[in-house]
Amino acid sequence: MYILANGRLITRDGAVPCLPDGGVAIDGAKIAAVGTTAELKEKYPAAEFVDAKGGVIMPGLVNAHTHIYSALARGLSIDGFNPTSFYEVLDGQWWNIDRHLTLAGTRASADALYLDCIRQGVTTIFDHHASFGEIPGSLFQIAESAKTFGIRSCLCYEVSDRDGEEKAEQSIQENRDWLDYCERNPGGMLAAMFGGHALFTISDRTFEKMVAANNGRTGFHIHVSEGMNDVYDSLQNYGRRPVQRLQDHGILGPRTILGHCIHVNTAEMEIIRATETMCVNNPESNMSNAVGCSPVLQLMQRGILVGLGTDAYTNDMLESLKVALAIQRHNACMPNVGWGEVTAMLFRNNPAIGEKYFGVPLGRLAPGAAADVIVMDYRPFTPFSDANIDGHMLFGMTGRQCQTTICNGKLLMKDRELVGIDEEAVNAHILEEARKLWGELNHCQY
Repeated sequence: MYILANGRLITRDGAVPCLPDGGVAIDGAKIAAVGTTAELKEKYPAAEFVDAKGGVIMPGLVNAHTHIYSALARGLSIDGFNPTSFYEVLDGQWWNIDRHLTLAGTRASADALYLDCIRQGVTTIFDHHASFGEIPGSLFQIAESAKTFGIRSCLCYEVSDRDGEEKAEQSIQENRDWLDYCERNPGGMLAAMFGGHALFTISDRTFEKMVAANNGRTGFHIHVSEGMNDVYDSLQNYGRRPVQRLQDHGILGPRTILGHCIHVNTAEMEIIRATETMCVNNPESNMSNAVGCSPVLQLMQRGILVGLGTDAYTNDMLESLKVALAIQRHNACMPNVGWGEVTAMLFRNNPAIGEKYFGVPLGRLAPGAAADVIVMDYRPFTPFSDANIDGHMLFGMTGRQCQTTICNGKLLMKDRELVGIDEEAVNAHILEEARKLWGELNHCQY
């Protein structure tokens, strides 16, 4: 047992929202108590003390949509690649990368992303993986990395017809195998969804196979109406809008995540609401790909559970929070909208999404909740209390200020030093795989 205290405590729990000098007592994987530093020391005199050194103690962050397969793309330039449309971005870069990913490349990608998560205070992720270069066993490679680095992870493989029937069948089988594994090995750290790419790359026949393979055991995690090509394809080839196609196949529901949802109309929003399906907004990726702005305000007005993801554009959830607010205000041409919605997405809705899959209270520091706790090296020069916490998050903090990370009661990083991880060796392995990948993409050596 140990105490993490001597900091400004933010709990996201109504009972004790904020303490100017507080902390948590951690017993195993759960929080045993919340209180002032003095109270915790008195109550647990034999507990090991971890000093927050005046930083901000807060719940670990949840990323509701990311892509491990893109982790080795940082700094990458592919010869001749100059996209002028969203489809060209997908085909020329992301599909090009995942077509060259081996199991070793997948493992290196996972290692790189998990390192970033620890450093930026992200303790739970929902990943949507693709590695069409080598599919079987890819989710299990990611799982080994998740176990090594200690990050709570819900994984799936993105089924797609884009590389032919054999690859689609392998993708379906990988989802099935991973789901079987998670059902046989429950434990609150690894979970399974059933992945699908975008509807314009999935035929009705493949959807039928996906639904049959899943057999109602878990929710689906799928890209929906990220670009207008998704809408055009559904209307031209199936006579239905994307959300209607998903409804036709029985894919919607309270455990399903629809990523992006930029070009959904009001009728589709009503279907999403009626089926209690979840959506995840990825603002930075959407802006970079020039695909538009998700109607987050309208979705949330309808009571739809909307989370915040990064689409792997970044691993910094606080950075995404800032951009989510800015783009919603820009899109609405109103400087006074979005604050409540975007902070709810990150601090309330993402934990709610996580709890559906991990079965433990996330996103708050309270007795019995998961011991997912971070410390931010943030020294405010203006008043700081439960009345203006979100203002400090939006305009003061960044993920890089994380100095200590705990997930499931395990200390992963202390005072910016990784615990139990040979960072130099891990980085060498990642660099080796990145060089191989870049060389194959550009037909040269790095």
